[in-house]
Amino acid sequence: MEKYSDTKDRKGPKIFVLDTNIILHDYRAIRKFQDNDIVIPIAVLEELDKFKKGNDTLNYNARGFMRELDRLSGNGMFGKDGIPLGKNLGRIRVELNHPFPDDLKDCFQDDTQDHRILSTAMWVKQHNPGRFVALVTKDVNLRMKSKAVGMEAQDYLTDRIDESKVEYIKNEVIHFKGLDRQSIQTLAFGKGSIPYTDVSSEEPAPNQLYKFQWEQASGSYSTCARYDAASKKIVLVKDRYAYGISPRNDEQKFALDACLNPEIKLVSLTGGAGTGKTLLALASALEQERDFDQIILSRPTVILGNQDIGFLPGDQKTKMGPFVQPLMDNLSVIRNCFRPGSKQAMKIDAMMKDEKLLISPLAYIRGRSLGKVFFIIDEAQNLTPHEIKTIITRAGEGTKMIFTGDIFQIDQPYLDIYSNGLTHLGEKMSGQPLFAHIDLKKGERSELSEIASKLL
Repeated sequence: MEKYSDTKDRKGPKIFVLDTNIILHDYRAIRKFQDNDIVIPIAVLEELDKFKKGNDTLNYNARGFMRELDRLSGNGMFGKDGIPLGKNLGRIRVELNHPFPDDLKDCFQDDTQDHRILSTAMWVKQHNPGRFVALVTKDVNLRMKSKAVGMEAQDYLTDRIDESKVEYIKNEVIHFKGLDRQSIQTLAFGKGSIPYTDVSSEEPAPNQLYKFQWEQASGSYSTCARYDAASKKIVLVKDRYAYGISPRNDEQKFALDACLNPEIKLVSLTGGAGTGKTLLALASALEQERDFDQIILSRPTVILGNQDIGFLPGDQKTKMGPFVQPLMDNLSVIRNCFRPGSKQAMKIDAMMKDEKLLISPLAYIRGRSLGKVFFIIDEAQNLTPHEIKTIITRAGEGTKMIFTGDIFQIDQPYLDIYSNGLTHLGEKMSGQPLFAHIDLKKGERSELSEIASKLL
């Protein structure tokens, strides 16, 4: 089905009224509505004015949109019919605030920007009879208010991943029971690889994961493997260790194998709390520190009340402290694998002192070229697809990036499991030889944590 579609008859192109959060989510959204017309309420411009200063992605998007709007309008006025967006696209105009219809004036007591945007959308609908008009917003509450007063409301669908693809991303391991005994012997106890034709007539996707289950008199066993596109063989995934950390289940074995593989430059690790995503990524970075000039750890600074880190006292390192404490906790777990004063523990301390192991806000990544860097981005489910792209395009020669997160624990109000950057990354990069995705299912933090996760 066509995105932003409707079955009603209409006179002329559809009209979409955009909320502020659409612009802050994707400032190029105005070019994603085919040949339909766009209306920007003046209340949206007022809200964008509050975001024009700063280094966050929201600030970048606000400035980018205002520059684009200024370029489109040039020295002219928007006028009643607006201005053209470009070839095969519709027109865009800015609409002044309008009150609610008389019969709805008492419905909304507070004079908020959301209500101004909604009342303007309803005015546009009233003055364009016969044309399909919809308010596009990522604010679920505003969509419910719109529908309550008879105003069509839609989510921004352009970067939303289909539910079926999300399920595919979560269940990427193929469980295989029919492999013959000779192939099992060769894979698990012999050469460590078999031709993919032993398993399938069609070539698998690069880095496709397998669990081969087989029986012996002593019981049932499973062997983990991965398809290597370069050799066109299915290769054994062995038990590997990284800076004192060893995998406790098959998914962790897959994850550590991907993180330690120099041919895989981009890794996505998803899973619930306590599944070991960040710990495995950090341990693999320390294990390979000789191959990189720097190890950078970061995570989105999601603050209650949408306050900027500038509201917190202290310098950059002090401000980032509350946000990166989970990363420091994982670092402590690794350090505690070794005796105090041991060579490995002293090395971690020295790396932090010399800033070879660095904790940095994501806002400072924009504009940098990250060459020979092992970059770990935690809680990546709170990033938009555009933010994910911005980070990955910073990768220089010899850089490896690992994104970790849980798509069911999103703290951003305008993202969900289908539109967040981590889901977008898994769907778009699937099948690329330099990308691997592993979904960690079993919690390994503690027995108490595992029981609470299942029962509470």
